[in-house]
Amino acid sequence: MRPSSRLLLASLVVLATAASGCRKSQAQGTSPSCILVEDDWGPDGKVPFTVDVVAEGLQVPWGIAFLPGGDALVTERPGRVRLLRGGVLQPQPVAQVPIASSSEGGLLGIAAHPDFATHRQFYVYVTTEAAGRTENRVERWTLSEDHGSATFERVIFDNIPSAQYHDGGRLRFGRDGMLYVGTGDARDPDLSQDPRSPAGKLLRLTPEGQVPSDNPFPGSPVFLLGLRNLQGWDWKDSETLYITDHGPSGDLMRRGHDEISVARAGSNLGWPDIYKCESREGQVSPSLTFEDAAPPGGAAIYTGDAISEWKGSLLVGTLGSRHLHRVVFDAREPQKVATHEVYLRNTHGRLREVLMGPDGHLYVTTSNCDGRGDCGPRRDLILRLRR
Repeated sequence: MRPSSRLLLASLVVLATAASGCRKSQAQGTSPSCILVEDDWGPDGKVPFTVDVVAEGLQVPWGIAFLPGGDALVTERPGRVRLLRGGVLQPQPVAQVPIASSSEGGLLGIAAHPDFATHRQFYVYVTTEAAGRTENRVERWTLSEDHGSATFERVIFDNIPSAQYHDGGRLRFGRDGMLYVGTGDARDPDLSQDPRSPAGKLLRLTPEGQVPSDNPFPGSPVFLLGLRNLQGWDWKDSETLYITDHGPSGDLMRRGHDEISVARAGSNLGWPDIYKCESREGQVSPSLTFEDAAPPGGAAIYTGDAISEWKGSLLVGTLGSRHLHRVVFDAREPQKVATHEVYLRNTHGRLREVLMGPDGHLYVTTSNCDGRGDCGPRRDLILRLRR
């Protein structure tokens, strides 16, 4: 077992005891700041924009890492890292990453090191076989000088539980230079409340895979807990995150109720103790939840100027409901949603990754070739949204 994993399993005995005690209580009421959408997803948005197809012919493009100089790396869930150069998808993979067979697992998130220009390092989240069992882990790779190939360097964090569903998988570097890792509960809801397990969490690591000294729980990589299947988040500011999480799909006799929430370091998002708009002391109720299953993919705050009406809004890709959701939070009550609306309704199918590009435009990937959508002759796409 690697040092980072041993540290996780051995740390936070006091916190684990407190969490197990909390699990016995029930929801205490309904959050007044939570909006429950009971019918459909919301009103259609009125802001006009243009959709460009940047690349096609992909198979479940799960994550994008933009690189200095204009290139981008794209992960395909079956285990390929692809290069996007000058807006053209290169025919040969940069790397083939060994993966374990899993319905929702495989090669998932990707992130470029903040100092990529110096040593060309990037990170991937992958479902793989290790010591005779399936697990999720974070690996570091090095891209060649010509960006045409990549070599495996090392595993920086492992022993993240894996299952047929709920594998999480998003990677993002924060403004603080730390690597944030979104994980799923691996079909074991109680793991989300167990601080000794990396499942159902947002983890925060140094680029070397160590636990930062200023993490909210000393000695632990856990940054947020109480999540079911985390695939999207972004930073409102240095202390506040917008989080999108999958609701239950039959777990504990519950369905639907995907969530958009506001969190800070150490927040407990409540799964599986609360769902819908339920509230309980010490746990974060969602700001927006949907009775029917969306569920959400990636999420990004719009920081560009091209679609000025969207500035500061949270944009969320959805899979089952097949649309892009725009959420505007109340400036006076930061936990409260002021308005929300629907774009790209049933136009490009299942939407997976959502992120801002260095050119100031929003990029979105489709996920129609994952066995749950209509793959079609163009297969999966990378889209750019502009005025």
